[in-house]
Amino acid sequence: MVSLPEELRVREAAARQRVEELEAEAAELADRLERARKDLSRLEITRETVAQVLAELSAAEAEPETSEEDGPKEREVPAPHGLGVMTVPPWREGLVVAVLPDVYRDIVEVIADAPGPLQAKQIVPRIGLDATSAKIEGTRGKLKRLVERGWLDEDAPGRFALARRGPGADRANSR
Repeated sequence: MVSLPEELRVREAAARQRVEELEAEAAELADRLERARKDLSRLEITRETVAQVLAELSAAEAEPETSEEDGPKEREVPAPHGLGVMTVPPWREGLVVAVLPDVYRDIVEVIADAPGPLQAKQIVPRIGLDATSAKIEGTRGKLKRLVERGWLDEDAPGRFALARRGPGADRANSR
């Protein structure tokens, strides 16, 4: 027959072994998480850099070339850069919402149909997304990008409306 103190020592050793195994797994998971975070950070920086370069190219393509002899002359528009990359061109006179990628167009149309400024958390369900914090933050980033590019105004922190562009132009880009 096994004594109670001996049985407790055996169980304690087994529990200690399991704790050590779990600590090793936790350390490995922490390393994997750190590597994944670094990969994510590099991809985010790359995407932001590509978007910035494409926006600069889009803005440069939108500026007409001038010639002393002929007056203003439009440049040839090269093929789009970065296959599969979403771009939000800076707003300029005559540009319509249809040039925006689908999700950005949906956001602008929701704001155009609203009676007043909206917050990201109000826009997310209206464009068909779940109202999770990740979706709200992603939409907020898109809203900020639309503000930077002149499509929207941020009247108060976190409240977005169509950009105002002169008399009667508050709904010029809604269709």
